[in-house]
Amino acid sequence: MTTTRDAAVPQGVSDGRPPPFALGAVTFVAALSAAALVVSLGRYGFFGDELYFVSAGRRLAVSYADQGPLVPLIARAMDELAPGSLAVLRIPAAVVTVATVFVSAQIAREFGGGRGAQVLTALAYATSPFLLVQGTQLATNTIDTALWVLITWLLVRWVRTRRDVLLVGAGLVTALDMQVKWLIPFFWIAIAVGALLCGPRDLLRRPALWAGAVLTVVAMLPGLVWQAGRGWPQLELGAVVAAEQETVGGRFTFVPLAVAAAGLLGGALLVAGTWVLLRWDRLRPYRFLGLTLPLLVIVFVITDGRPYYVAGCYAAVFAAGAVWCTRAPVARWRKVVVVPLVAVSAAVALLTMPWRPESEMTPVDDPEAAGMELGTLGKFGWPELAESTAAAYGALPEPERDRAVVIADSYWQASALDVERDRLGLPAVYSPNRGFGYFGTPPDTATTVIWVGGDGTEPRERCGAVSALGRADARLGFPGLTRDVTLWRCAEPREPWSRAWPGMLRLD
Repeated sequence: MTTTRDAAVPQGVSDGRPPPFALGAVTFVAALSAAALVVSLGRYGFFGDELYFVSAGRRLAVSYADQGPLVPLIARAMDELAPGSLAVLRIPAAVVTVATVFVSAQIAREFGGGRGAQVLTALAYATSPFLLVQGTQLATNTIDTALWVLITWLLVRWVRTRRDVLLVGAGLVTALDMQVKWLIPFFWIAIAVGALLCGPRDLLRRPALWAGAVLTVVAMLPGLVWQAGRGWPQLELGAVVAAEQETVGGRFTFVPLAVAAAGLLGGALLVAGTWVLLRWDRLRPYRFLGLTLPLLVIVFVITDGRPYYVAGCYAAVFAAGAVWCTRAPVARWRKVVVVPLVAVSAAVALLTMPWRPESEMTPVDDPEAAGMELGTLGKFGWPELAESTAAAYGALPEPERDRAVVIADSYWQASALDVERDRLGLPAVYSPNRGFGYFGTPPDTATTVIWVGGDGTEPRERCGAVSALGRADARLGFPGLTRDVTLWRCAEPREPWSRAWPGMLRLD
């Protein structure tokens, strides 16, 4: 008689136990990834978002307008450990990326994959231009992707073992992930739809699953109260993201960019893995995972989300494709097809790492057309911006300096100035942009503002006397943010800042 537990065991896995973990080989792949990341950690300068995380971490809160509190908390811890250290700030990103290489291989093992499948899965993850490169800087998507992979592994392991403590663990990780981004509910909805259509339907009847959901809701309560009290800015951010995506092709480029982010080997395994999960009897217990990626692609295409939103699903699909590619009947053509894919993918991944000397880089005039250069653009020019702002502040007459503040057009600019504020003796820094706008309102006693960036339109709307005070420029800077930036003197405010500020806040 076949039991429920036996039915969940993939064919070829004896006694319901997975094959041995290929610790040595997977560790070798992970070590190569770690080496590439370590060499890259101190390259260039802080990315704009990294500066923002440091600023947010200095103002710890239960929620922020555009994210949860976890990444700012990590940034705060790293900044306390080694103030101003770029490499130390990025260590958590590198660590979780390398750890996820191991977890992805464990998913292949749970699918019944042996040494070859586990190593191939690890290689696919480690040679993905997106999954590897995101480990070179602290970012919400870096942590979010890793947590999605961990949740997937817990689910896959539950299917094989039916140990409900794994569902509780998945709930705990979900609660943690909700402190990063609010994307993981889409994953769980796709999982629920897949389980209803393909099984295991008893997943949705498990008290442990719903206990995990309750834990997630309880953990979210402080953040939800914060958001509700401020008009749910994190939900409004979805429209901002959609508008940003339209500038790079929107829905029409989602699938090509999502596949490109997986890399050559990863892209091939995505196609194979999706087919395998949906059609191969050996992985029939995990068929619900075959629907997860397509469902999420549909949802994020409709909502105009970013292509990397689905990257957390890649590890499971890689693993399924790798198990199929390394099964005995096709082992002979593996070297003919897989080995070149691995070699080319590794080469491409290495080329995408931030290793190019700054002297060989050329300025980019149109950020929207810069494509993959966008991440590089955001890493240059912040020291120059801070120094120029400090010089402009120092040029003010002393009576004005006593009543002056800085308002930056962009939250990146504000964060860069805020991080350098004490060192350069700058006054308080504010910005109406993104989450920085919720950090505080300029005091009504501020009669002079050094307005950083913009074309001067808003300063003229807010002040009776406006003039150009200085200029910041960096050769490789981001146009309008750290390159060709005008610093404005904005005096004689037309209304108190406490009254004007709520109408100035913007998430774009």
